[in-house]
Amino acid sequence: MSSDPTIWHPGTTPDLSGRTYLVTGTSPGGIGQYVARDLAAAGARVVMAARNARRLASAVDLVRGEVPDADLDELLLDLASMEAVRRAAHEAEHFGPLHGLVNNAGVMVSAPQRTADGLDLQMATNHFGPFLLTGMLLPQLAASGDGRVVSVSSQAHRAARTAPTGEPRITEPPKIRMQAYGQSKLANLLFTYELDRRLQQAGLPVKALAAHPGYSATPLFANGRFGRPSGGGASIVDAVHKALAQPAAHGAWPILMATVADLPGSTYCGPSGRGEARGLPKVVRPSDLALDPAAQHELWEVSERTVGLRYPR
Repeated sequence: MSSDPTIWHPGTTPDLSGRTYLVTGTSPGGIGQYVARDLAAAGARVVMAARNARRLASAVDLVRGEVPDADLDELLLDLASMEAVRRAAHEAEHFGPLHGLVNNAGVMVSAPQRTADGLDLQMATNHFGPFLLTGMLLPQLAASGDGRVVSVSSQAHRAARTAPTGEPRITEPPKIRMQAYGQSKLANLLFTYELDRRLQQAGLPVKALAAHPGYSATPLFANGRFGRPSGGGASIVDAVHKALAQPAAHGAWPILMATVADLPGSTYCGPSGRGEARGLPKVVRPSDLALDPAAQHELWEVSERTVGLRYPR
């Protein structure tokens, strides 16, 4: 074990018996699957959520294969559709109090696309859907008496040159793909800091934190950043990606830290290695833009109008 006191070790995960967590984006081989696995291994009840029923069932089977006595539930959730988010949130009511919501699901698209709600697909999935879901689940998080919201960002948030505070149905995302993706991940951090501040002001027993997985071997990078190549090209991209990246199971560590470690709200966790690309997790610092209170407030106001939900004041 590292002697660095700022580094958190997954082996110190506390007993989570009697606690319930909802994790989005639990697809096979992804970060969400490993977060769900680690929470279940610590005794938690875990609601695994994803938009594809077949892939969700496969991820559940993979977790059960490693944690045979895992207490798991399934929830179909398409974050790109505000109607689907509302439906899933209503279905989630029967899970009772939630001790944690891990907003892990995300997409990286190769070209701009609009959803049925008129929103950019990437921003809808990565920010507006989670914003709506969190707001609708807030009563259950507060009911636990010790709720936590963890938003999964990315080092790509540093590529954003401006905050995505324009009216989303008329504002086009940046033409440079990585900047567009970066804006959506910047939104995760702006949301986290503003959410935590508002939760404190409202006196609710819920706090908001964020984390990023570093450079991890998940399908997201190869499938999205430059467009998925076909045939042998896809195999080459996957092989190079897996050779350079840390395992997805290690990428889950900062998210697990943000979810269960004894930390204050507004904490941001990431890998401790060079460039925050890999390694055991620790508390890290986001970009200056992510810490801009004006941008945090502006995005919040835009988000409430966009999804049609006002959080408790």
